[in-house]
Amino acid sequence: MKIIVVLMILGILFALGSAMFSLIRSKDSSKRTVKALTLRISLSVALFLFLMLSYRLGWIQPHGVY
Repeated sequence: MKIIVVLMILGILFALGSAMFSLIRSKDSSKRTVKALTLRISLSVALFLFLMLSYRLGWIQPHGVY
């Protein structure tokens, strides 16, 4: 479970870094930047839905902060 979440967060960070790199590197890469940001948003939504589904199915349990 934790591995899936960590891999998705790393994918989100990679997509964000790729968008930043393409934005800084060249001025004509708006399509590439949009694709990378779309991928980041899609991964973020998928991670959110996965966490909600995991909670609903009882795979994860909330705990209090001490």
